[in-house]
Amino acid sequence: MSNQLQNVIKQQQEQNSNLTTETKDENIVQLVGFIVGNEEFAVPILSIQEIIKPIEWTKVPFTDDFVLGVFNLRGNVLPLIDLRKKFGASEAEFDDDVRFIVIKVGEELAGFVIDRLTEALRIEESTILPPPDTSMERDGMIEGIARKDDRIITILKVNSLLKTNNE
Repeated sequence: MSNQLQNVIKQQQEQNSNLTTETKDENIVQLVGFIVGNEEFAVPILSIQEIIKPIEWTKVPFTDDFVLGVFNLRGNVLPLIDLRKKFGASEAEFDDDVRFIVIKVGEELAGFVIDRLTEALRIEESTILPPPDTSMERDGMIEGIARKDDRIITILKVNSLLKTNNE
């Protein structure tokens, strides 16, 4: 397990131990936040297998343009999806903050390129708003919209992240 994911889980455990009985009774959604382009997104923490620094990948012909290729993670060959391209953001060079976030989608594992991690999030379920009527929502990619301090965070449906443009 990567150090970053261990830190996120440790942070989550510390937050859990500091909760009062009243807070424990509320429906809290636990997420991991990350940046893609200029926007902040989040996915459920339990869907994340691990977070790693970028490693070498191999291009695969005849795939959607957002599929960078495949990479080998401890003997498993996983697809690598560039979320910038999938979300229509401008391309950017990989810097020291870029990570591959490995997510379990059903029985499949896939890697997603993110610009940087933000934090582990605990958001009360009742404060999550339904997705706006947008093209991404029509594709079923957005679970909801959350506010954290002065930030707006788009919560993604992990089961929709692997869908191609033709599905």
